Amino acid sequence: MGKERVLLIDDDSNIQEIIKLYMEKEGFSLEVATDGHSALHVTEKFKPDIIILDVMLPGMDGFEVCRLLRQKTDVPILFLSAKEDDFDQILGHRIGGDDYITKPFSPRLLVAKVMAHLRRSSQMDGNKYGNNHTVLQFPNLTIEKENCTVTANGKIVALSAKEFLLLCLLAENPNRVFSVEHIFDSIWGEDSLGDYRTVMVHISNLRKKIELDPAKPMYILTVRGMGYKFSIVGE
Repeated sequence: MGKERVLLIDDDSNIQEIIKLYMEKEGFSLEVATDGHSALHVTEKFKPDIIILDVMLPGMDGFEVCRLLRQKTDVPILFLSAKEDDFDQILGHRIGGDDYITKPFSPRLLVAKVMAHLRRSSQMDGNKYGNNHTVLQFPNLTIEKENCTVTANGKIVALSAKEFLLLCLLAENPNRVFSVEHIFDSIWGEDSLGDYRTVMVHISNLRKKIELDPAKPMYILTVRGMGYKFSIVGE
């Protein structure tokens, strides 16, 4: 791949050196921030293609940093943490993270995940899915694929890269039922090491952002025992 910019936010010098060694070996450009405040500044200046974010940081923790980063960028964010609890992993996904890697970790696996997420993100620009229309228009919902903008109920909503890809997959195939497994393989990749629960988390996040009443969704519907589908309102 090469030349992609990786921002590592971690205050552990040993981890910095290990990740730097492996990332630069694969041709990535790596920038390091050691706390949340400097990370926000570096993000604006460095404009990373992907972010590796430690949860345990001095001052602001990684979850708060992620919330603030999501106001500035939609690039993939990979959490790196010694916390293994399901709660922390689910929280990481809920606030905009794309992956959660526990310490101790394999540097080779981390590089593989970075490559996989970058590959998935690049497919957003290539309009991976079959519909070639750059604007998808529905009642109270507009999806502009060219500039990755979504307007719902008269307001522009901020989506992560994975949320946008997931919405496009469903909206470009209205009334087609997608299984959780199919969605995971399409968005995260068959070679991605993850949990199918992340699909449900992202579906929940999308509903909160585009539906008038997330508890009674009109667009993203659950087909019990089968998966999810996008319903065109009024049909």
